[in-house]
Amino acid sequence: MDTQWAVFNDLIQQASNTEWGRQYDYKSIVSYQDFKERVPVTDYETLKPWIERNMRGEQNLLWPSPIRWFSKSSGTTSDVSKFIPMSAESIEDTHYKGAIDLLTWYCTQFESSHIFEGKGLILGGSHQVNRFNEHCSYGDLSAVLMQNMSFLAQWYRTPDLSIALMDDWEKKIEQIARSTVHENVTNISGVPTWTMMLIKRLYEITGKQHIREIWPDLELYIHGGVSFTPYRTPFNHLFGDRTIRYLETYNASEGFFAFQSDWDTPGMLLHLNAGIFYEFIPQSEWNNEFPETKLLHEVTTGEQYALVISTNGGLWRYKVGDTIRFTSLSPFKVEVSGRIKHFINAFGEEVIVDNTDKAIAEACRLTGATVTDYTAAPVYLTLDERGCHEWIIEFEQEPEHMDRFTQILDQQLRAVNTDYDAKRFKDIALTRPLVHAVPHGTFYNWLKSKGKLGGQHKVPRLSNSRNYMDEIKQFALTETA
Repeated sequence: MDTQWAVFNDLIQQASNTEWGRQYDYKSIVSYQDFKERVPVTDYETLKPWIERNMRGEQNLLWPSPIRWFSKSSGTTSDVSKFIPMSAESIEDTHYKGAIDLLTWYCTQFESSHIFEGKGLILGGSHQVNRFNEHCSYGDLSAVLMQNMSFLAQWYRTPDLSIALMDDWEKKIEQIARSTVHENVTNISGVPTWTMMLIKRLYEITGKQHIREIWPDLELYIHGGVSFTPYRTPFNHLFGDRTIRYLETYNASEGFFAFQSDWDTPGMLLHLNAGIFYEFIPQSEWNNEFPETKLLHEVTTGEQYALVISTNGGLWRYKVGDTIRFTSLSPFKVEVSGRIKHFINAFGEEVIVDNTDKAIAEACRLTGATVTDYTAAPVYLTLDERGCHEWIIEFEQEPEHMDRFTQILDQQLRAVNTDYDAKRFKDIALTRPLVHAVPHGTFYNWLKSKGKLGGQHKVPRLSNSRNYMDEIKQFALTETA
């Protein structure tokens, strides 16, 4: 907390002469209590008018230093994008510092590492000139960070920026595969789905069946953006080498929050000295207009919290939208358990992504199946029919018996979620899940049809409405017609 108080005081002092700081009289804030009582908990819609003014060229609004870059983020397939302001401080002292700390930690753990004897392959996004102001640009987070890297850092990464920043993901995957196949790649960073596509394409191009035959010195895969639980088995099969290490990060447009610092226990080490002040909203307060927040010294392990941040990019008491759970308080380690808006609670079952990821992983383990992606939504009660959860699953390797897979999936959900178990008791409110297997490539083609390939666009795992479910079901029927 001493570190966090130092960050808090620095943020308040630096922003005191901004328009936001003057509106909330930051100069007179002398305690966290002042801050909490004076500044409301915000979200993107709250800050959007300020950010749009920033994008038109106005400065000193939310943060004193000039904002020249914006990270474009949607998080899901929503048609509405968010543009997160990226100050020089947030780029250097938060994102780059997080990456440097991660690599420093890795090298201290594995002193025989050869990671810097080759190059890091970064599967990033794209960027373009901001239409509001020719002096400002926006792009996916990875694109913004790659564009601003120092010459030395550029030397250690691949592919060339002209390829890395392409916005056509089908062409990009092809170009990355062909341009890196003869590089000495020692580490890969990227979202699991696109990394899997790249490795498969490399196998097709080379005729190889083992990643060591292409990149003999590959030792590390850095992943984030989505839970890796359902992907671990497919990656083990894809790489065919258990000696390659997987390292999880919690790195969003809003900041580099945490990275895995222990191979044997769950959780990622929270980054406390990188320009971000953290607050946490307990689950019981999520729907309150003025939620009570907790600080680090007040949290407990096991409970679900919504993450709230104030940053050196000008985000103030900002709800990121993620839900987290602390796995350790000494040091502070977290797991990302889902999104505030991504859950199913149609019958009081309160199912979150963490529950479904674990259930899917166990069902795969016990049936030999592997899953590429999935989405689930409720089938609501009618006068004649009881409700259930409906699933669309794209398998890399289908189970031999879908009925057994569904049975295990249901059993595991009951084991990890007592509310779901209670609603499933004797089929009182919920009957057994309804599971549909769709052809390989369905989710990819659906994202493509919406212009949402690559970057940070992800299939929404859970939804409390049927909008995504009905749309994807109809899309799958059209594709197979």
